[in-house]
Amino acid sequence: MRAFVLTAPGEYAVQEVPVPVAGPGEVVVDVERVGVCGTDVEFFTGEMAYLHQGHCAYPMRPGHEWSGRVSAVGDGVDPGRLGRRVMGDTMLGCGTCRRCLRGHQHVCEQRQEVGVRGARAGALAEQLAVPASSLHLLPDAVDPVLGALVEPGGNALRAAQAAAPHPGDRVLVLGPGTIGLLAAMFLRATGAEVHLMGCTDDSLSFARGLGFEHVWAEGTLPDLPFDAVVDASNAAHLPELALELIEPGGRLVYIGLAGERSGIDARTLVLKDVTAVGILSASPALDATIRAYASGSVDPRPLVAATVSLDEVGPVLTGERPRGAGPGPKVHVDPAT
Repeated sequence: MRAFVLTAPGEYAVQEVPVPVAGPGEVVVDVERVGVCGTDVEFFTGEMAYLHQGHCAYPMRPGHEWSGRVSAVGDGVDPGRLGRRVMGDTMLGCGTCRRCLRGHQHVCEQRQEVGVRGARAGALAEQLAVPASSLHLLPDAVDPVLGALVEPGGNALRAAQAAAPHPGDRVLVLGPGTIGLLAAMFLRATGAEVHLMGCTDDSLSFARGLGFEHVWAEGTLPDLPFDAVVDASNAAHLPELALELIEPGGRLVYIGLAGERSGIDARTLVLKDVTAVGILSASPALDATIRAYASGSVDPRPLVAATVSLDEVGPVLTGERPRGAGPGPKVHVDPAT
């Protein structure tokens, strides 16, 4: 089958690779859609920390935001899974350590991450093998496009839940990229007054087009009390700014990662009596995200700017916009084309 493979920093190829076989407890999925993520870009550039920590190595096949249909099952898997439409959890814990037994497999020290960590091949291919235990069934109302947006949506939903807004609370989201916009959508669904801050005219204009009224550049942010702040950016200075902007007694949520160290003053954190929460992984919120998409309370389809083939993934990773792409921040891949 055809697969997109990163062979070295800045180097890639679409290769013919062996078709996956479902081992015991596994399934093979015919991949229908895959989202290209900022993590994939970091692997392409060689900046991803896992590469330097020994958690992964080239050659590697990325792709962790996916949806598809089960085409084969291994020993011990219910044959009723065949033909079912699914997406899958990225985080695959060992299943036996203290963290896994406490339901925290997404921070298991020995975890694999599909397309990211532990030599677990990702979904940028025609087929993918994953543990059956990682699957989440998709209802008819959640099509392949929405299915491939469940994983980033789960991260964003956890960020929105951590902000814990009450109806009428004012929440600021820093960074109107995919995760920031999804978090803003989930926050809006709670009845919160959502504000977004970004740095480019295009991203701010797109956010306004999604119906967000309170959209600001950093220099134009009004002097307002924010009951919660979600940092979904990759800017190293914004975690500190978030702490400056939050109301005393408020909640800070950090889900963005900068390429360099960020700093906050713990004295300010204490003296403002702030709750700060870090978010890693969509795992605990995948089913809730699927329900939100199925009900229509959150519709992230406008975020997808274009759908490309495996042959077009490389240019996307370099930052090239596909021809005819819309204004959204997310590019999807259809491996069958």
